[in-house]
Amino acid sequence: MILNRHERMIARRYLLPHKGEGFIFVVAGFSVGAVALGVAALIIVMSVMNGFRAELFDRIVSLNGHAIVQGYDNRLEDWQQVRAAAQGTPGVVSAQPLIEQPLMASANGRVEGILLRGNVMEDIKGNPLIADNIKAGSLDALQPESGRVAIGAKLAESLGAYPGSEISLISPEGRATPVGTVPRIVTYEVAAIFEVGVYDYDKAFVIMPMRDAQTLLMMGDNVAMVEIEVEDPDRVQDVVNALQPSVQGKGIIVDWRQMNTALFEALEIERIVMFVVLCIIILVAAFNIASSLIMLVRAKRRDIAILRTMGASRAGMSRIFMTVGVSIGLVGIVIGAILAAIFLFFRQSVVDAIQAVSGAELWDPSVRFLSELPSRTDPFEVAAIIIVTLVMVFLFTLFPSRKAAATDPVEVLRYE
Repeated sequence: MILNRHERMIARRYLLPHKGEGFIFVVAGFSVGAVALGVAALIIVMSVMNGFRAELFDRIVSLNGHAIVQGYDNRLEDWQQVRAAAQGTPGVVSAQPLIEQPLMASANGRVEGILLRGNVMEDIKGNPLIADNIKAGSLDALQPESGRVAIGAKLAESLGAYPGSEISLISPEGRATPVGTVPRIVTYEVAAIFEVGVYDYDKAFVIMPMRDAQTLLMMGDNVAMVEIEVEDPDRVQDVVNALQPSVQGKGIIVDWRQMNTALFEALEIERIVMFVVLCIIILVAAFNIASSLIMLVRAKRRDIAILRTMGASRAGMSRIFMTVGVSIGLVGIVIGAILAAIFLFFRQSVVDAIQAVSGAELWDPSVRFLSELPSRTDPFEVAAIIIVTLVMVFLFTLFPSRKAAATDPVEVLRYE
């Protein structure tokens, strides 16, 4: 909208309160507040949802890879050939053998279900999600045939374990006796305690060198799977298709989408639903702007009539009131963006403060997977929110501005 100097002056005067127009100004203030809250809520929720998905993806993929070649019956024979074929596939960054087996762990009279992971030492120490999150002990003490393991922080808390203490791992793959199979129980020393930030992993993972895991599970030289990391996770299917002939009859290939289908689909659906629901707040704010403009038009009927008799065009009057409405929306958008930035910067402090005041646990890691409230703001998404808000506000200014333009100066001045 291009306004001339006189139209800008009139629009500026109508944006400020005058005598007898306090109620209209209050309604306009509520409109600004509603727009600000709607924009802030949208930016905050979408940023948290994006952060939640990104953090989950980064942590899950860092531990599980972008795809795995899973052997039948959890045993992958000729895994060296599978690994070589994967490393020779275009788009593959790395391929590492992996053993993963659910077992039981016991310490201090307590028993917990665990997920044993056997990795080569280069993969354990080269994984920043583990190496950079050691809370106690050291990975240097974790060596093949050393009888030591690394465990998650929540598991250590449940078992009362600490670096230097012992835990017993119980495997159902034991020795056969006349009365049946006796479970295999092996005691290990805790070398390190890590916390990756995903509750399910910190509660269950026990990591040990590959050779020790093969010995515990009596697997010989076999492994359970080969973990594959690719350059572009979104194009992992291309790698899977290229590798499929090489693993035919040896195992199956599962990518990160298939491994976490339910979780990521639920997040995406929730993200879309939250966007639609929160857009209703902005829709209500747009209604408020339309209401305040209608009242302003009613209050300024005499002014409009005089301006029309002085030569103001219908289009000019329409532009004035559209400018007033859009300006209210813009102020709300700016305030909302500032509120969202402040909240996201102090988000964990806000959550902690609310928990301290209310006594309720708002962010339970056992339910939310992650230990802290994540956030990742997408500039394009913020731009889309601003555009959607402006479009809504603009559309809801059309009716009041048309009413102002349709004011008949003869009728108004005759009776007023």
